[in-house]
Amino acid sequence: MEINNKITLLLISIFCLFSFSASRPSNSLFLAPAPGPSPLVVKSQPKEVANENTITFSIMPSNADPGLQRICGDTDHPIECVTTTAPFLQENMLIEPVSILKIAVEAMGNKTKEALGTANRLLLDPAVDETMVSCLETCINSYNAVLDVNMKVLDAITVHDLHTMKMELSANVENVHTCSDAFEEADIESPIKDFDSLLEKMISNSLAIGVDMVRF
Repeated sequence: MEINNKITLLLISIFCLFSFSASRPSNSLFLAPAPGPSPLVVKSQPKEVANENTITFSIMPSNADPGLQRICGDTDHPIECVTTTAPFLQENMLIEPVSILKIAVEAMGNKTKEALGTANRLLLDPAVDETMVSCLETCINSYNAVLDVNMKVLDAITVHDLHTMKMELSANVENVHTCSDAFEEADIESPIKDFDSLLEKMISNSLAIGVDMVRF
């Protein structure tokens, strides 16, 4: 009889224990934090994707001559320096500032002649108004002045006249600006602005090489 009573009490105790555990919230509900919103991950675009123009004009051509890269690297527009002079490099040519300056001046002359031809063709267009004609005539005079200066620069290089070379190179800066200034003052868009933009960079590069690097 006593044993039966003990078994009965034990069963009652176990039943109460299970009942209490079932009615009590699980600890995991209190310990596990409520799931929050997933964090927003912002992936910044690589510079070359965000600005394609930047990457286009900020990488030196991989196949450029190392000596040319070093010289052009000290100019304000190294990419234009390499791309406009590299086609004129000759095999076994000595790559030094004076030889690159001569090439730069010759390349500038070729580009000036292209601009001159374009300006002359536009001048013959009957649809061009008087204001445009006036600007184009100013540019034609400026381009001819650039060609004259280039000849003087090459002559000065030949006779190792450093002073004249630097003076004439500086004159070209004003020559090319005269063309772009004419359109700006007339408040009309220049149809040859791309030529002027490149010529300004080529002149700047030739000036940097001639003034800062060439020594006779």
